[in-house]
Amino acid sequence: MSTLDHRHTGHSGAGGTDPTRDDGVSGGAGISGIGAAYHLGALSPDRSYVILEGRDDLGGTWDLFRYPGVRSDSDMHTLGYSFKPWKADKSIADGPSILEYLNETVDEYAIRDHIRFRTLVERAEWSTEDARWTVTAQRRTDGDGSTSDGSTETATYTCNFLFMCSGYYSYRTGHTPEFPGRDRFRGEVVHPQFWPDDLDYEGKRVVVIGSGATAITLVPSMAPAAEHVTMLQRSPTYLISRPAKDGLANTMRKYLPERVAYDLTRRKNTRLQELLYHRTRTAPDKVKALLLKLVRRELGEEYDVDTHFTPSYDPWDQRLCLVPDSDFFKAIRSGAAEVVTDHIDTFTETGIALASGRELPADVIVTATGLELVTLGEVDFVVDGEPVDFADTWTYKGLAYSDVPNLVSSFGYVNASWTLRADLTCDYVARLLNHLRDSGTDIATPRLRPSDADMPARPWIDDFSAGYIQRMIPFLPKQGDRDPWVNTQRYSDDKVLIAKAPIDDGVMTFTSARPPDAVAGSSLGYATPTRV
Repeated sequence: MSTLDHRHTGHSGAGGTDPTRDDGVSGGAGISGIGAAYHLGALSPDRSYVILEGRDDLGGTWDLFRYPGVRSDSDMHTLGYSFKPWKADKSIADGPSILEYLNETVDEYAIRDHIRFRTLVERAEWSTEDARWTVTAQRRTDGDGSTSDGSTETATYTCNFLFMCSGYYSYRTGHTPEFPGRDRFRGEVVHPQFWPDDLDYEGKRVVVIGSGATAITLVPSMAPAAEHVTMLQRSPTYLISRPAKDGLANTMRKYLPERVAYDLTRRKNTRLQELLYHRTRTAPDKVKALLLKLVRRELGEEYDVDTHFTPSYDPWDQRLCLVPDSDFFKAIRSGAAEVVTDHIDTFTETGIALASGRELPADVIVTATGLELVTLGEVDFVVDGEPVDFADTWTYKGLAYSDVPNLVSSFGYVNASWTLRADLTCDYVARLLNHLRDSGTDIATPRLRPSDADMPARPWIDDFSAGYIQRMIPFLPKQGDRDPWVNTQRYSDDKVLIAKAPIDDGVMTFTSARPPDAVAGSSLGYATPTRV
């Protein structure tokens, strides 16, 4: 295996060059990156790696978001890893519990020493002649390289294979529309992605703008301390309540071996997710009627469910929001919170004036208006001197890109738990690396077949109208109408397409940049810029 050269050149006081060598490079220590590290160690133990993490700590999403009540929006038996059982009683878990789980995973599988914190990947350049990626990162450091004081140095890593697990949204900015009159408002305006540690909302009037999972989480979490919380939405979202604890899972854990109970629960919940989603595709009107009936049961027949909880789209055309233990509905029933469906005319000095003429008084406004999506971690990619525009590529199984060598990215499901697909992708990468080793090759590139030349192009994600996805579609690869140029977003299909289909499928091509005798004694690199 060719050794991965890690050269890191000092800037901003770093003072010169400090050559070191690593076998592999992996960027990002969130759910996807940690899972990638486990699979690499378990299935391809002859590869070594480092993880490049732009933040000060691991956890990705669960380290970044600190707003009140932050939690999973799917059960931890499917959001957790296939290889590490979720042991807590609550399957709908809060952020700190998920961080604890990730830290346990990192320590249990000896991953922590592979992580290089405060190292943000900015650019990746591929050379076919060398069969090598050169990854450039900015590392925050002080003069002696030990802690960060805001200065940076440039670190350059080289590797044969790059595995991007950087999620799908920007860590630098959240999505915030332009609100007229925002500068007039005398209170505090906060985006959940950048929640201040010292924000005091006790006894204050809070308006949360938005109707997605973050808003649905914030309202019941802030209501006990605030004077009153109003969720202001332009249009409703489908909600469904379920217990935060999985009673069957906890019962099975008492009588069955822990791993058996976990695997059975994971299988049960995965199947239920798929059945519900399938039903929304085949009988959307019936699913809609059921969801609205459940909301009316929560809020009473007198509540205006048609206005505030009846979306204009079908269920799962956008993400279905989970309400654990009915906490959101309880906040409304108690009078501590309300939902207002209207449009913003302007911010005022003391609140928000609505198009209907009503004014919402506010001391604190929370703009839970979504994420700003990005492609592959906001990293610039270059292949043999040519910049890569991923919108010009075709997706290969939803994880690789036509004509881009030795690159895989991890992207989960929009209609199920993220980690289900991340696990499949990590397993695929390990099998692909092993095939490269066993075949004496060092370059794997998806190529369109002659029969694919007239393939009609479809959006990378079909049949999902959520704004945060639609804003990003023009920058994402296309998918076709045939395997393997598809991004199914269906776990059962992906188990066949990704986990069971042969690696050498006539589309993924395998070549060598060096003579076979040079390749045989080489070491494949592994790189994963990720933060999810």
